[in-house]
Order: sequence, then structure tokens, then C-alpha cells
Amino acid sequence: MRCLVTGGAGFIGSTLVDALLARGDRVTVVDDLSTGRLENLGAALDAGAKLIERDIRDRAGLLAAARDAEPEVIFHIAAQIDVRKSVADPAFDASINVGGTANVLDAAREVSARRLVFTSTGGAVYGEGDGQELPLREDAPIAPIAPYGQSKFAAEGYLALYERLYGLSSAALRLGNVYGPRQDPLGEAGVIAIFCGLLLAGERPTVYGDGTQTRDYIYVDDVVTAILAAAESNATGPMNIGTGCETAVLELVSSLRTLGNVDGFEPEHAPRRTGEVQRISIDPSYAKRELGWRSQTGLKDGLRDTLDSIG
Repeated sequence: MRCLVTGGAGFIGSTLVDALLARGDRVTVVDDLSTGRLENLGAALDAGAKLIERDIRDRAGLLAAARDAEPEVIFHIAAQIDVRKSVADPAFDASINVGGTANVLDAAREVSARRLVFTSTGGAVYGEGDGQELPLREDAPIAPIAPYGQSKFAAEGYLALYERLYGLSSAALRLGNVYGPRQDPLGEAGVIAIFCGLLLAGERPTVYGDGTQTRDYIYVDDVVTAILAAAESNATGPMNIGTGCETAVLELVSSLRTLGNVDGFEPEHAPRRTGEVQRISIDPSYAKRELGWRSQTGLKDGLRDTLDSIG
């Protein structure tokens, strides 16, 4: 199968690229390398993947890349994912997550791609889960508290629009908090990778707020399995891709302290950050029913793999 992966040099995207190549697909990656890393694609490029350095906000350039690739399926992973950056500059966030997605949809229509799989967010589109019955289903109220969640939800609306207007088959996967090998321990998003990097450097983790805030952490290989299943499915609309379980930030610190056998790995607390929810977990039942998918990797095993990959 001919595939195009936007954001394919990133953490999730490059893991997907490897999986596509492993099953014999022809893969073209579109990435501007602003946050993605060329080294993530080293083995993929050696195996025949093609990289086109392009910003998804460049409509003409993206269309040219799509015409060159002639993809049957487009996997749209490229995004602005930093909640704090979205709060500081919501127009920049929207230019990538909304405007860029519109360009990707136009490219899919232009080359008559049969399917588009978009990675949205389950950790941000629903907003605050505290006070609601968790885990949240896809029909839960949409109430983002950061521009990042709002821009991803707006992008989902464009997927639905293109299906109504042009019959473009698509699915929006609302991911939990994804973690695993290749996540940047020096980045501004991805608390598990950041904590792993600090642990190995002998430094203490910064915990914003009291540390009781929860997230639904999902291992990257499980996410890739869901993305591949969505590409082969006819199911449309949003689907939660998570574990349905809440894990507190302080639990992460404790688990990593045990895994690393480092007694001094104790949190330093800082003020709670604007735009971040206190509690969230998402119900994956619909994805299990429609895609035959469920998460396979327990948090302890995933944390160990992530820590080993950084070390």
C-alpha cells in the first residue's frame, strides 16, 4: 500500500513509519523537522522510505508532495502539541492544527486517497474530567480549556466536513497521553520522557500543582496498532484510543523511582499551569468494538521500555 505520513519524523510518526515498512508498504514522510528528528528515520530511509521536508501550512508544497507519493492512505500525525505554547500563541497553534489539517485534507482529495487517519487528542478536547463520570466516552461534552484542545476539535470538524462534501473517508483518533521510546526527554510535552531523562541525569522532577492530577497514559506501540486498524476500517468519526485508567503524576514519580532504584528521585512542586486539566481518562470501548483494538502494554512495562530507550 502507498502511504503518506505527515509528521513522520516525530515520536509517534516514526514509530508508525517503521510499522508500515515492516509490513511492506511504500512510505513517503512529510515533515519540516521543526520538532521531528531525522535520526528517528534513519532505519526507515535505509529501508526505502522517502522524506520530503515540508511544512503542512505550505498548501502548494504539500499538494506537490501528495501528487508525488500518490498515497492510498494518508496518516496525518503532524501537529503543534504543546499546551503551554498554544496558550501563549493560539493563532500559531491554529495555523498548524487547523489550517495545516485543511491543507492535508485538500491534498487527500486532490490525489483521491481512499482513507485519512488523523491523530486528535482525548486528553484535551473534553476539557476537565473532574466532576464527571470517568472514563469519558466520545459523546461526552466537548469543553477544551486550552487552545490546543480547541484546535484539534476544530480539525475533527474539518474531517467531517470533507466527508460530507467530498465523500473522503476518515477517522479521528482521540489519543490519551502517549509515551514510549523516541519521545523527547528534553521537550516541553511528554511528562514520562521528561521524567525519565531527569531520573537518568540525577535530577529531580518538577511537578506542577499537587501531583494528584491524572492522565490516561497509552504506550506508543499500542497507538500505532490502533492507527493501522483505523486505516483498514470503514468506521468514521472520533474514537478514543486510551486505556480507560487514571494515573496520577505522583504515581509516575514513584514508579520511576522504583524502576531506576533512585531514592532521591523526589518531586519539586511548582504552581499549576494554565490550560491543563486536573483529571482525565478516556473510554476505549468504541475502538474495541469498531476496530477490534485494545491496549496491550501495562504502564510498568511501558515505563521500563521508555527508561531503557533513553538510557
